[in-house]
Amino acid sequence: METMKKTDITRADNYMEICFSAKSENEGLARMLVASFLADFNPSMEEMGDVKIAVSEAVTNAVIHGYEGNAENGEEIHMICARKEDDLYLVIEDAGKGMEDIRQAMEPLYTTRPDLERSGMGFSFMEAFMDRLEVESEPGKGTKVLMQKRIQGAKQQN
Repeated sequence: METMKKTDITRADNYMEICFSAKSENEGLARMLVASFLADFNPSMEEMGDVKIAVSEAVTNAVIHGYEGNAENGEEIHMICARKEDDLYLVIEDAGKGMEDIRQAMEPLYTTRPDLERSGMGFSFMEAFMDRLEVESEPGKGTKVLMQKRIQGAKQQN
């Protein structure tokens, strides 16, 4: 995957960065912001839905697992959306507890929070609905989820 680095974002056709409190109620905000950013691509309803679900899962993972639902000390989620030609790049990052075993965390049905009736399908949904998914994490330092999706509607616009 062509990982979007901070220096690459300024070379994207368009980009947006935002930080918001790591609270579950901000999952809807993240979905709305990404949907607004994506509207310029002229996506299909399916593409729009796919991206919104993937963003929702990534933000929910940051809130529930990264920060364990505790945003009392100003914990934030950093989100970047970038467009490069027909591709949408998303970065959702937290500075939470991180993961020791990314591969295990990405297994379908694996969850560290069965007490909250979590299904363990977040990464599976991200993989299914996006074209590419990369996860970087370090225990005690947080997790960065990088996703990419080619938007077919963007071709019709050009």
